Amino acid sequence: MHRKRQSAQISLALLIASAITLGMLVLTVVLIAQSFRGMEAAKVSAASATAKQLAVSVDDRIHSITAPPSTALAVLSHDSLAGAQTLARRLERLPVLADILQSSNIVSAVYAGYPSGDFVLLRKVRSSGTLQFPDAPEATRYVLQTITRSSGEIPGEWRFYNADMQLIKRIPVPAYTYDPRTRPWFKAAKVSESTELSAPYAFFTTRETGITLSRKASPETGGAGTIFGIDVTVTDLSSQLAELRQTPNTRIAIVNREHQVLADSGNRNHPGPAIAGALNQAGEDIAGSPVNQFTAEGRDWYGMTEPLGALQQEELTIAVAIPADELLAEVWQALARQTVIAGLIALLLLVVGWFLGRQVGRPLEHLTDQVSRLSRFRFDTPIRSDSHIREARQLSVALDDMAKTIRSFQSIATVLNRGQDLNNLLQDILEQIVHILGQERGGIYLFSRQQERLTLAVKQKLELPETIDGLPADSDDNEVIRLLRQRTSGHPVFAILRNRRKRLIGVLAIEMELGANTQLSDDLIVFVDEIAGSAAVAIETRELIESQQALLEGIIRLVANAIDAKSPYTGGHCERVPKLAQMLVDEALVSDDLAFGSFSMTEEQRQEFHLAAWLHDCGKITSPEYVVDKAVKLETIHNRVHEIRTRFEVLWRDAEIHYLNRLLVGDYESAAERERRETRARLQDEFEFIARSNQGGEFMHEADIERIRTIGRQTWLRHFSDRLGLSPDEQQALKDVPAPPLPATEPLLADKPEHLRPWGEHIPPVRRDDPRNRWGFDMALPEYQYNRGELHNLTVAKGTLTDEERFKINEHIVQTICMLDALPLPDRLANVPRLAGTHHERMDGNGYPCGLTAAEMSVPERIMAIADVFEALTAVDRPYKEGKTLTESLTIMDRMVEDGHLDRAAFELFVRSGTYQRYAEAHLRPEQIDPVDESLFMKPG
Repeated sequence: MHRKRQSAQISLALLIASAITLGMLVLTVVLIAQSFRGMEAAKVSAASATAKQLAVSVDDRIHSITAPPSTALAVLSHDSLAGAQTLARRLERLPVLADILQSSNIVSAVYAGYPSGDFVLLRKVRSSGTLQFPDAPEATRYVLQTITRSSGEIPGEWRFYNADMQLIKRIPVPAYTYDPRTRPWFKAAKVSESTELSAPYAFFTTRETGITLSRKASPETGGAGTIFGIDVTVTDLSSQLAELRQTPNTRIAIVNREHQVLADSGNRNHPGPAIAGALNQAGEDIAGSPVNQFTAEGRDWYGMTEPLGALQQEELTIAVAIPADELLAEVWQALARQTVIAGLIALLLLVVGWFLGRQVGRPLEHLTDQVSRLSRFRFDTPIRSDSHIREARQLSVALDDMAKTIRSFQSIATVLNRGQDLNNLLQDILEQIVHILGQERGGIYLFSRQQERLTLAVKQKLELPETIDGLPADSDDNEVIRLLRQRTSGHPVFAILRNRRKRLIGVLAIEMELGANTQLSDDLIVFVDEIAGSAAVAIETRELIESQQALLEGIIRLVANAIDAKSPYTGGHCERVPKLAQMLVDEALVSDDLAFGSFSMTEEQRQEFHLAAWLHDCGKITSPEYVVDKAVKLETIHNRVHEIRTRFEVLWRDAEIHYLNRLLVGDYESAAERERRETRARLQDEFEFIARSNQGGEFMHEADIERIRTIGRQTWLRHFSDRLGLSPDEQQALKDVPAPPLPATEPLLADKPEHLRPWGEHIPPVRRDDPRNRWGFDMALPEYQYNRGELHNLTVAKGTLTDEERFKINEHIVQTICMLDALPLPDRLANVPRLAGTHHERMDGNGYPCGLTAAEMSVPERIMAIADVFEALTAVDRPYKEGKTLTESLTIMDRMVEDGHLDRAAFELFVRSGTYQRYAEAHLRPEQIDPVDESLFMKPG
């Protein structure tokens, strides 16, 4: 950028010399300012003294909190409770613990921890003015929490007492597994001979803020290793701090060394912005005082801190923040009066200065009009002034240069923000930087950490080596530049490109050969480095975006492959459906069919659909594998037909025993043999029928169902208990079922209460009236989560799944939507849960999970349903069916179209475009690819 040499101009100082009288105004302002600063300093000193006094008051309060409980704990350490080894003996000493609780309002709990892990704690139901146990029985005053490990387990128990220490209620709490031996208060007192005081913390059960005093039991009690503890709340400090405020909005807080709030005048549990500013000494320090001034919550504040002498090991601090407008209210009133006087003087001086100002202002008014265009972001406006005032002319030239520089920075900012492809981004960055510097030649190298090499990415009219090897990744800037100087010719300026972690990512080279910049200066080098820094951030950002996109794609494929790998029968489904769906979407985008005339997708929408297709079955990760892979009706974790075969074996041997018994009592051998033969033949036939019924089919006749029930009514004798060796789940199922006396007569097939698994607290939010259902699900919920009854499963009319298992299979789409909706997806991927979760909807509104109709489903959603159904029909890895041929699959899909299941337009596009054929050639077995008469599936126009 070249400038014309300017002739000497008249100095502006000569014109304003006659305005010296304006110094009177300056003097007035200085005096007012000094007065204000003096009054401000006095107020700040007073505030600092107040903070010191607050620290003394709070120290006294903390000492008053800890002294009485410490005395009570010293007395308790000699109590026989320390040596009590049974719960009964410990209960005898409850009055002692109750007396300690009654002695102080701030003591919330008294307890003893034993070296065996036993624990006894007496707690007030109401502490710190709050009811801590709202579910406690009426009239409860105390809660006794005990853990007794003498039985080898951890039988936790809570007991509720009234004010007279009379037991109201006792309840077992198995989940109460508190171990006092692991707590800091126990460990600290165990190795100490005196009372130990903990840091303030949130109590285990009530979450109140307080401190714990703990002390080892005296040896004379016989309780070696027993530790007594007292919990003391400090929550009332907050209300006391509020009473000590100097102004209505003064903030006072007590914090520990981690800046955790222990008490706050505003009843907060974390440092507010004002307190945080005081603690961090934000803003400016007030000279000569420990006070700092800062801005928070839209207001100016004065902040100060003082250390507390109490609990020195915790390094407690009291922080005070006072609004400046409240502290200086009186100062401002005095300042206003002085300002009125100064204003009158200024008015007189302004009349005099107006005349002089006009002499200076006229040449600048024109310049102001032009500069105002800059304020409206018109940086392409030339800035010129014909004034004879030297300073005005120089100002116009400087502003013009500034406008040109801003225009250049606008251009490079646009390039950095909008660049998508990395190569194009680098080329645009190089062109803009070369233009800003007023040069013509340059280049950008990118660094490879693996190869320790610089590779020329882009260049502009500058001959540079394509690669520069032998550059370690940890080289500093001087080493990089020294190596570049050795390998390149000319005298380019090098700017090292480093990312936010200061790692080398590349080098910018600019040949400085035009204008005044041929002579390098420190300012020019700094300027080039700053521009290069912006370019480095843009390059790193683009690389991060590309790597994040690749990572997201990899994670999604990982989830899909994990779902396919979970079941050997559905391997590849999550991979094949996206491919087929994408093929059909591509056909819809170029189709001239009326149904797809307005259909279009941006690149972001295509990416959104692609991710949704890969994740369309991610909910299957929650589906039990034995349900997904259920090949026969009696299969759970194993095929239960083997149990039934064993019962038939029992009946077989019973027939043999019956035959021998008849011979022993003298019956005719021929008649007994005939009966045995007939019974065994019947058993063989019945088992074969049961075994065949265990195989899933398309339909089961009512007569077959009735025969199964008839066979099941046969009985056998069980001599062994069915309550031994059970899992916790089985024990829970039999909890309310009494065990029959042995030997017990059992039906051959049965639906037993233990076969039922209720939903309990795990009811999925699929019913429309469920308040948790914010997705619009509308599905029928079976009465039970599982029904493993033998008759119930064997009499399934179609397939192998019961209604309960069918719901569990269908629920995978609910889990898909819920899982994807829980992800923090960006706006461009906001429709992924919907696209992934609607492929089981039907055009007639009878699908699931939301019962959407065709009018409520987009083209991509209808295409996803087509892809999912076709892949399922042709898949050869399902346990319940064989992979169908193309004609069979398309015939079934055509029938599904007629039944309102699939979309007619999407199906015909699928057939007409030959998408099914291309997919088959890539993924189906040769025997499945048969000739297809496409005209059979085209509806006449």
